Amino acid sequence: MKEELVRIVYADDDEEDILLMQKALEKARVANPIDIVRDGEELLEYLRCEGRYEHLKGKKKPGLILLDLNMPRLDGREALEIIKKDANLKRIPVVVLTTSKAEEDILRTYDLGVNSFIKKPISFSSLVEIVINLSNYWFEIVELP
Repeated sequence: MKEELVRIVYADDDEEDILLMQKALEKARVANPIDIVRDGEELLEYLRCEGRYEHLKGKKKPGLILLDLNMPRLDGREALEIIKKDANLKRIPVVVLTTSKAEEDILRTYDLGVNSFIKKPISFSSLVEIVINLSNYWFEIVELP
């Protein structure tokens, strides 16, 4: 029986960053399915299979969350705090991928339980390298819950 690929959910409100991430995943030959949400509220709705994501009830949760910090409605910091306090969601690894390099954001997100903090690179080739490394680490090396 073929093993199901781990699903990724990417939370970012910047359309250009979303497009770049999709292209980087393709260029890096990452076969994992990826779902896009555009703010923290939509991320929580997705993870809890509520509202427009009710059809996901009973399906396996994503194995990795890529999270931008600066989003409307509910930002990544707030969403991370809620995810890590929720018994049904807290084991999903969260990687912050953001333009912020503020020391307070790094410290706060680790205090909230983020698994990794990565500053978004400036060049596309650097983003592809990050995606390759993330894919190798999260889908080849570690055992996910």
